[in-house]
Amino acid sequence: MSRRSDAVPLACALLAAWALVGAGCSPSSTSDPAAGGVPTGIRFLAAEPQGDPDFARVTSPRPFRFPEDHASHPRYRTEWWYFTGNVASDAGRHYGFELTFFRYALAPTPPDTGSDSAWSTNQVYLAHLAVTDTNGGELIAEERLTRGALGLAGAERDPLRIWVESWRIEGGSDGGAATFTLDASGERIGLRLDVEALKPPVLHGDRGVDPKGPEPENASYYYSLTRLAARGSITVDGRTEAVEGLAWMDREWSTSALSPEIEGWDWFAFQLEDGRDLMLYRLRGHDGSTSPFSGGSLVAPDGTLTPIGADDFVLEPLAHWRSERSGVRYPVAWRVALPRLGLELDARPVLDEQEILLGVRYWEGAVRVLGRTDGEPISGRGYVELAGYR
Repeated sequence: MSRRSDAVPLACALLAAWALVGAGCSPSSTSDPAAGGVPTGIRFLAAEPQGDPDFARVTSPRPFRFPEDHASHPRYRTEWWYFTGNVASDAGRHYGFELTFFRYALAPTPPDTGSDSAWSTNQVYLAHLAVTDTNGGELIAEERLTRGALGLAGAERDPLRIWVESWRIEGGSDGGAATFTLDASGERIGLRLDVEALKPPVLHGDRGVDPKGPEPENASYYYSLTRLAARGSITVDGRTEAVEGLAWMDREWSTSALSPEIEGWDWFAFQLEDGRDLMLYRLRGHDGSTSPFSGGSLVAPDGTLTPIGADDFVLEPLAHWRSERSGVRYPVAWRVALPRLGLELDARPVLDEQEILLGVRYWEGAVRVLGRTDGEPISGRGYVELAGYR
């Protein structure tokens, strides 16, 4: 079964199942989809008050176990493995990268019926690969989308492997530290990186339960590996360079993780030169207001976590960019102030044009960070995601 021959109907089926805003489908390719028909991808996370009760729900804290929780949680409807990072070659050429795997259950996992059909599955997998070639002045993004059957995609626990066609994440451990291999190659871009956690996992929210609205079921289990040493290679248009730098992994799983009152979000992940890591997200209401369920975490060099509430930070857009492809205007540069923690940071994109237009549309890009901590200058690198803008 060829990837190209079934990409369009399968994408349409998945987007229909997800009930995405702005219905429309586009083939899995690097061509520019019609902007008016590319959904934002927000509503597949929305609440389902009358949803299937056979899906597991996130309602209370649970013990996290590693490395087991790096693997899949099929009793929940949605799940993702999200890697971003900033790396550079010996010659100083900078690259940002994103490699993300999504799992979506079309129905709850049924009891074992004894069926041995290789076609039988209730799981769909989507993967995005994006590389920002800063020196070349271009972001390139590609995607894979297929069903979790016939060996096309899946998630295995021991040893850890998540894959969509030839794209894969494989995991292990070395003296207790989480290690992963990221391997994906498309038409124009590719990466192969070995990453190793320099800090233990960070549990966001209430011991890993991260609410996204007032409804009890609107929460996810959410943890991050906020600082990973990354080393390997990046390929752009046939040119492969050895690179190294830092990466970040976000992990979430849930059945419903977004209040219907939320229009989108602004997500920030900064790795500062003093060894601290900062994650913030602002959930935006339909009127542009900040949801009280926004928040984040500041992680010290030794892994100690300081929770951040919606009232602890202020975000101010510093510059906007309008996409010629979609017509959407994004706030791509930000001032981030955390007065209680003595931090004021400016995040500016390495390139304004880091919009991703595939089966869904969002802005996700590498940023440079400059600012002050308790009055002293500080710098860093990071990633910003802007979802739900129209």
